[in-house]
Amino acid sequence: MMGSALRRGAHAYVYLVSKASHISRGHQHQAWGSRPAAAECAAQRAPGSVVELLGTSYPQDDYSNLTRKVLTRVGRNLHNQQHHPLWLIKERVKEHFYEQYVGRFGTPLFSVYDSLSPVVTTWQNFDSLLIPADHPSRKKGDNYYLNRTHMLRAHTSAHQWDLLHAGLDAFLVVGDVYRRDQIDSQHYPIFHQLEAVRLFSKHELFAGIKDGDSLQLFEQSSRSVHKQETHTMEAVKLVEFDLKQTLTRLVAHLFGDGLEIRWVDCYFPFTHPSFEMEINFHGEWLEVLGCGVMEQQLVNSAGAQDRIGWAFGLGLERLAMILYDIPDIRLFWSEDERFLKQFRVSNIDQKVKFQPLSKYPPMINDISFWLPSENYAENDFYDLVRTIGGDLVEKVDLIDKFEHPKPKSRASKSCPARHLAS
Repeated sequence: MMGSALRRGAHAYVYLVSKASHISRGHQHQAWGSRPAAAECAAQRAPGSVVELLGTSYPQDDYSNLTRKVLTRVGRNLHNQQHHPLWLIKERVKEHFYEQYVGRFGTPLFSVYDSLSPVVTTWQNFDSLLIPADHPSRKKGDNYYLNRTHMLRAHTSAHQWDLLHAGLDAFLVVGDVYRRDQIDSQHYPIFHQLEAVRLFSKHELFAGIKDGDSLQLFEQSSRSVHKQETHTMEAVKLVEFDLKQTLTRLVAHLFGDGLEIRWVDCYFPFTHPSFEMEINFHGEWLEVLGCGVMEQQLVNSAGAQDRIGWAFGLGLERLAMILYDIPDIRLFWSEDERFLKQFRVSNIDQKVKFQPLSKYPPMINDISFWLPSENYAENDFYDLVRTIGGDLVEKVDLIDKFEHPKPKSRASKSCPARHLAS
């Protein structure tokens, strides 16, 4: 919980109001220590220091920014804990792909990888996916870095290149991903993604198409909003059709038939064209996943130059919150038996509606304090709140800020005001 207000300086001050509330006492996580996060991070970056993670030592440098709060979550693998709601979603998707997509010998077409290490290189997380060196998604303020060369993956797409390079044409990857983020009921620094990739040879894509032998996957032309410069329009349209049909069948399996779906054009560095899928659920349009035709440069670099493919990624928490009426993303980390037993079902397709645990109202506290005017990232504050308050803090909002009109004055400081709410 947040403490009382601080005020310093004769010529300037900032007022920060924060509201911190606790969730059900039945699923509280105790804050793991009162040592200030800033001091802890400074200790982690001490010269010659290392961090031990999953049996490996990583030397620390000026990019290291993992907190102990996040480190305690690594290895929990909620998506692999039987009868956990994230496990139920994963198993439902996996079962659907196993049943719907079968190879020539009756074996599943898609292989599944759900135990890959969340520690990846920055090359895997960014460069392999054609994310430019100056892209904002690389910012230290948005990611958890072990050091300049290693990090906790920000998306399961970090494994695409390696699996393609290993010769795989169709696979699912499921895992925990890590992003420094705001605090509210919809955001948590660790969540879980499911990634899927499928490649097609010329024969596979044009099989059953009249005069398919005369069609080609590739050409040299110009890039447009509809296709990449190396793809033929015929190939792109067939890949896009297969992708959208695959996803339409998947959401029908999860949500039931008759679901209204729409596709929204968007941008991802590693697919083009790219789309977001939205569904109309209980009268509200909800975005459930991103997808697109894979960038051929990525596919070529992985050694599959003769193939074209699609990829999509979805958030397991997002789906589980919609399907099971789970109102707060922190609940997925609960070890409260009252929460977990609600998902112990005999059939993974059984409908479950989450029943709230707590009868206690939120508790609100206000706080004001100084923040530095330089070398400050918004997510630094969020990590500090999580370190001190743990999962008891439900939401953080900026409600007011003040900057002294004479910034060159030695006594003046500036700070954005944050609003912590539940």
